[in-house]
Amino acid sequence: MQIKQATYEGSFVRLDHCPKDQRPEYAFIGRSNVGKSSLINSLVARKELAKVSKRPGKTQTLNYFLVNEEWYLVDLPGYGYAKVSQKQRVVWLKMIETYLLKREMLQCAFVLIDSNIPLQKNDLEFMNWLGEKQVPFAIVYTKCDRTSKLGIEKNLAKIRAELGQHWHSLPTQFKSSAEKGTGQEEILEFIGEINQQYFEFLEKQPN
Repeated sequence: MQIKQATYEGSFVRLDHCPKDQRPEYAFIGRSNVGKSSLINSLVARKELAKVSKRPGKTQTLNYFLVNEEWYLVDLPGYGYAKVSQKQRVVWLKMIETYLLKREMLQCAFVLIDSNIPLQKNDLEFMNWLGEKQVPFAIVYTKCDRTSKLGIEKNLAKIRAELGQHWHSLPTQFKSSAEKGTGQEEILEFIGEINQQYFEFLEKQPN
């Protein structure tokens, strides 16, 4: 998929305020500082579309970006925010859960996992929750350029082994590097394939 256009469409805290059209949506979520904003900017070839910050908890709303005037990339708040009040965590969690469970246009959630560290407890709990609720998701391993290829592969093998203790089969997975553009083409191709199926389905629906 070639990215021709990507624009910021708005930030929302309630589903009834989100876009009303039927464009497919793809949500990106992960622990704070996992490299989500950098990955989003790399995917859409815009350096500052999503704001990159070293401060955890920067994203506090459902941030919508319209890509190629065909689909929405939705930047969700991160989880595991270290310097956020318990009250604020509850508010964000409710907003995230409501979006993931009730947003009909959501086609897939991309869960970002840091490829350089062991699988974190909240990552595992979140993915298990998605599975229990039957929310379709894929895994994106971020920062794959930070250490050696061998080191990355060893750590990913450990992560997959741990996931395998909870899952009979693992979801689609991508290795990525926002710095080098690794995985960008594969992720966009994956989205493109889902888009094609989605639009074909809409065309078959009676007016």
